[in-house]
Amino acid sequence: MSLTAPADVRTRLARALFTRVAGPDAEAQRDRIHLSPGPRWFAPEAPICRVHGDASMFIGGIRALLLQSMHPQAMAAVAAHSGFRSDPWGRIARTSHFLAVTTFGTAADAATAVRRVGAAHEVVHGVTTDGTPYHASDPHLLRWVHVAEIDSFLRAHQHYGDCPLDAAGRDGYVADTAAVAQRLGVVDPPRTERELHEQLDAYRPELRATAEARDAVRFVLWTPPLPFAARPAYGVLAAAAVAMMPRWSRWPLRLPYLPVAEATVVRAAGAVATRTIRWALSADSPSPGLTRS
Repeated sequence: MSLTAPADVRTRLARALFTRVAGPDAEAQRDRIHLSPGPRWFAPEAPICRVHGDASMFIGGIRALLLQSMHPQAMAAVAAHSGFRSDPWGRIARTSHFLAVTTFGTAADAATAVRRVGAAHEVVHGVTTDGTPYHASDPHLLRWVHVAEIDSFLRAHQHYGDCPLDAAGRDGYVADTAAVAQRLGVVDPPRTERELHEQLDAYRPELRATAEARDAVRFVLWTPPLPFAARPAYGVLAAAAVAMMPRWSRWPLRLPYLPVAEATVVRAAGAVATRTIRWALSADSPSPGLTRS
């Protein structure tokens, strides 16, 4: 085997992962985000940059999708207006771009991305199957999406990140993400890890698994739009995401609960998977952000 083969494999794997998550023009977008001159919302050493630039985001993104589905109004909006079935990779690419540009891009580009998402939210409205109205720009729903998302990213980073954050860093991450959330219309987003947990707990009475939620979970976990050869690796990431879901969500979403296996086999396999992704992506240093709707 040629001595350059490992580098070639690394480059091919990086390109395959990056274009799958960020879209066909991923490299051009990456260069614009990272190389455009101008002030940024966050310094390179900010906690949000550490979390959103790490391979653990792949696991956190899957967990965020599962947890967000527990709110009936949020799930109804996704089911009726999102392309998660017809164009799942397009949706992921748009999400990835939003996270990357608001975290790493220029302040001007980040503000433009926020305005575009806000405009998209304005036209997403309707009623759930039980007749409850929803609107994607509702600050209460926006906050649910936000807290479920950042809790997932932070937990994944603490489990599988290259450099887990200390208590001050975790508070800093929540505060950094609050700055973006406020610009999106979230009212009173959490600014500390404690506030994050308190706000998540406050949503518990509203959460339940609808038929739409269970259908979305089956799609995300069991029938992802991936080549057959890629499904075992994806299965490892999905298992790691499921293992971090709250116990109270398992039965409603029909998620398995195997505490011994999750603490041993799944944890070890998830660590290997994220190290492999981190190794591959470091060839091009992309930012693998995943889950903004």
